[in-house]
Amino acid sequence: MLKLDQLHAYYGKSHVLQGVSFGVGAGEIVALLGRNGSGRSTTAKAVMGLVQARGTIEWEGRSLCGLKPFEVARRGVGYVPENRDVFPGLTVQQNLLLGRKPGARRPRWNAGDMFALFPRLEERREVAAGVLSGGEQQMLTLCRSLMGEPRLLLIDEPTEGLAPKVVEQVARFLLKLRDAGVSVLLIEQKLTIALEIAQRCVVMGHGRVVFEGTPAELRAQAAVRREWLEV
Repeated sequence: MLKLDQLHAYYGKSHVLQGVSFGVGAGEIVALLGRNGSGRSTTAKAVMGLVQARGTIEWEGRSLCGLKPFEVARRGVGYVPENRDVFPGLTVQQNLLLGRKPGARRPRWNAGDMFALFPRLEERREVAAGVLSGGEQQMLTLCRSLMGEPRLLLIDEPTEGLAPKVVEQVARFLLKLRDAGVSVLLIEQKLTIALEIAQRCVVMGHGRVVFEGTPAELRAQAAVRREWLEV
């Protein structure tokens, strides 16, 4: 499992994360919620070694602190950033192949599995990723990350700006991950989706955890939602 304990992170002299502590269990989806600027994305970047951080970051009993991003990835941690990074000059098929974990003799996931999850990608398999729609690029980024055989996937705002139909497809993708036993830390603005998919919710505010509990417990906490989530 992923364990964060008293995690602090900085951008230069700006103290962004101020003692964040929570965990993600094996095969569990945890929704990391909060308004923009609350520290959610920084938490994911700290786990991946993309920002300066101190405190405890453990995955499967081993420390990730001080590792470079590629070293974290080799430990079985995948990352889907919110800016939908794709290789624009490469085709959909080539982007997926780049996501494969080197040396995997019997990969758990292959391109056929990805096309089954998102049939639209199969239709566009020979198309350059740079001309895909935003929703198609999001599908591709999710699938390319899954091709790397992660046991933990950090997903930042996967439904941001997507049409309702594509949002439904992404939700089905997340449920597929849960059924397959992949642990997921889901950073999401849409509270409805997070409450439907996650087994546990963590709410952040001003760089700290202000609530942790089940979706049912968060639904019952109107004051927490009003102060830390609702606009």
